[in-house]
Amino acid sequence: MKKISFLTLLIMATLLFAIAFPAAAAGPKAPAAPAVAAVPAPVPAAAPVPAATPAPHPHIDEALEAMRNAKHHLETAEHDFGGHRAKAIEHLNMAIHEAEICISMP
Repeated sequence: MKKISFLTLLIMATLLFAIAFPAAAAGPKAPAAPAVAAVPAPVPAAAPVPAATPAPHPHIDEALEAMRNAKHHLETAEHDFGGHRAKAIEHLNMAIHEAEICISMP
């Protein structure tokens, strides 16, 4: 019983850190290359954005990436942990599906 509760706590902590700290794991960004001066081209009139284009959701995008990474780690784990690994993957699949629905919303 202690192994199951410890394993559950460990999995939940791993998922929490994977979702909470994806930006910190990315590291510092490289400095931008210096821009070369060029003659500006005429700017064409901006086309209207179709209403079907979803708005950017950077937090949900990062959460999706973290959940997919966590799912990959669970899928490549060596043990089944009494069925808890499969259950965690099932829950991640549902969470990924819900986050994809969020992104598709305007």
